[in-house]
Amino acid sequence: MNFAFSEEQEQLRGIVKRFLDERSPEGEVRRLMETEDGYDADVWAQMADQLGLQGLAIPEELGGSGYGFLELTVVMEEMGRRLPCLPFFSTAVLGTMTLLHAGDDALAKEHLPAIAAGDRLATLALLEEGGSWRPDDVALSATTSGDGGWMLNGTKTHVIDGHVADLILVVGRTPAGVSLFAVEPGAEGVERTALVPMDLTRKQATLTFRATPAKLVGQEGAAAPVVDRVLQLAAVALAAEQVGGALECLEMSVAYAKQRIQFGRPIGSFQAVKHKCADMLVEVESARSAAYYAGWAAATLDDDLPIAAAMAKAYCSDAFTHCAAENIQIHGGIGFTWEHPAHLYFKRAKTSELLFGDPAAHRERLAELLGL
Repeated sequence: MNFAFSEEQEQLRGIVKRFLDERSPEGEVRRLMETEDGYDADVWAQMADQLGLQGLAIPEELGGSGYGFLELTVVMEEMGRRLPCLPFFSTAVLGTMTLLHAGDDALAKEHLPAIAAGDRLATLALLEEGGSWRPDDVALSATTSGDGGWMLNGTKTHVIDGHVADLILVVGRTPAGVSLFAVEPGAEGVERTALVPMDLTRKQATLTFRATPAKLVGQEGAAAPVVDRVLQLAAVALAAEQVGGALECLEMSVAYAKQRIQFGRPIGSFQAVKHKCADMLVEVESARSAAYYAGWAAATLDDDLPIAAAMAKAYCSDAFTHCAAENIQIHGGIGFTWEHPAHLYFKRAKTSELLFGDPAAHRERLAELLGL
């Protein structure tokens, strides 16, 4: 079994890195995170036209590139290093994976070609005020309407890019159980309220539905395993992004430790700073191993995917959070300032740590899966 990336995958990494270096430097990230939409539509379109990243994991017959989750893992890791303000995670991971696994071929044919072309944004609305990511805890109600359709009533919170999504995939509850619904943002009774999250580079919104017309996705009452699978895949993609963020924090710290002079010598020569950097390196390499294995499990839909996803999300969350905090410590006073990028990574680390459940929740899930 070979876990090394192929030459083509490494070329993809280089292409993505060059694109983000050119179109999403730190100054552009800071500009976009202060805007209402939170992304540049021209850059989004260019990414679709020239790189085809939105359709990377979408089959060719549905307008995509026909690659798999390993390629998506490579892209997410590079995005973690640059924190681009783009609705990529919500659209290419949450929305796309839901459409691919929901078992609704008609809906997939309707939306995936537009997503691959960069013409449509999508997201998944799952979390509610109770704070549970388990689909069995969903309370938003879905009832049949007089014309044979469905109506949604309830609220979803912390919906990633929910304020700009063109397609909202909503997890609701019917008499038959947990079900999935597609909602157009302009539908009657939809109220979208942009939130002000800690991490301004990844926008979130609260969505309220009041007798909102919706279209059933797949079979009624059969969405719980679909949502579970999508959450596993999302956790793997997020873990890869966390690896990229942690690696950037490590490299930032090492570079500063070499150039910052204190008491007549670089601070990197002091034992305490050496220990911090060494610990960060161990965490980054361990996190990378966990994320890459999970990426392979996701690409092959291996039976170990639930275990690999829980393990990767738990470890990579801790590693990124620790590396982001140590990066600030190594930079000292300047690391606490708004002008320095260290706080951008720390805020991304803290919010990503809680997405789809915190490390403790994933370790509990891991124990359940292993029968401990």
